[in-house]
Amino acid sequence: MVKMNPFITSGYRSEKYFCDRIEETRFLTKQITNGNNVALISPRRLGKTGLIDHCFHQPEVKNNYYTFLIDIYATKNLQEFVFEFGKSILQGLKPQGKKIWETFLSTLSSLRTGITFDETGNPSWNLEMGDIKSPSVTLDEIFSYLKKADRICLIAIDEFQVIAKYPEKNIEATLRTYIQHCTNACFIYSGSQRHMMGEIFTSPSRPFYQSTTILDLKPIGFENYAAFIERHFIENGKKINKDTIEEVYRLFDGTTWYIQFVMNFLYADTMEKETCTVGKIQLALDEILSQMDFTYSSLLYQLPPKQKEVLMAICKEGKIKEVTSSRFLHTYKLTASSVQGALKGLLEKDFVTAELGVYSVYDRFFERWLKRL
Repeated sequence: MVKMNPFITSGYRSEKYFCDRIEETRFLTKQITNGNNVALISPRRLGKTGLIDHCFHQPEVKNNYYTFLIDIYATKNLQEFVFEFGKSILQGLKPQGKKIWETFLSTLSSLRTGITFDETGNPSWNLEMGDIKSPSVTLDEIFSYLKKADRICLIAIDEFQVIAKYPEKNIEATLRTYIQHCTNACFIYSGSQRHMMGEIFTSPSRPFYQSTTILDLKPIGFENYAAFIERHFIENGKKINKDTIEEVYRLFDGTTWYIQFVMNFLYADTMEKETCTVGKIQLALDEILSQMDFTYSSLLYQLPPKQKEVLMAICKEGKIKEVTSSRFLHTYKLTASSVQGALKGLLEKDFVTAELGVYSVYDRFFERWLKRL
């Protein structure tokens, strides 16, 4: 019998393959099942979505609530937000049975003609973005459903900070008003840009001020992660040295997704009864970067020259706070104006991230790939 790789790199499988987060799971579950909205903040790829999925799979949640996870990372305006909102709710309700999703569809008067049904009679969200002709009307209909749903609804909105970039005026105030008057639902606002999320939820001048409990997610502790990794190797007839785990953890500062990804490769490259040693790490990284070579080459090719220069400079620094300092500018033959202009574009495209004023390459694999050039 073929055994599945226990190190998941996307989605949620089950509690067995979910590492630690015991206290965070308890806290988040307690908040949302007691009527409290939560702002969940941490850098990307640290496991926010996995934690939400894990909470939604807890028996006290799964058996008593409707749960929806809405990813709005790629949305650029209210119309796209409403599109993803409605789509996610329909997808979440479909497994609950015809009577349940029919109640939702009956409230979507503005979209009813655009929803189709497959051969089994289940609805399909085959709408085009243009079918949402009046986003405010459709948004009102969605919240009308949430108010009258036969179970309390738990709604997680992933990358919530992007609403601050929407062109529509007063979007935060609009959403805050709907949410404030929707007593049959609780919300998790998940975000990876700490500065923007902080402004939304902690600034007295913003509509969401003091409307949530804030959970600042940190990396999983090394000892807990090491025990999780060792257990899965042992259960499958393999071994891994603790210093191997420690090196991977150190390389990626405890960031969950990268650790899982590398461990997935290390597990696959370790035979039964074999021990995974530190020497295998570089082989795994070489294989990973080789697979991503085309993607990364294409990304780099698309960048304007100045953005490419600044990206390479930040990559060589690793982490840099004073991007307009004379040392940084002199070392990489840059000017303050060119750095500021390029940095704006790199941040918007997610090539670079800024965490507490410190700039670094967002994708850690991309960073390692760039250093090879």
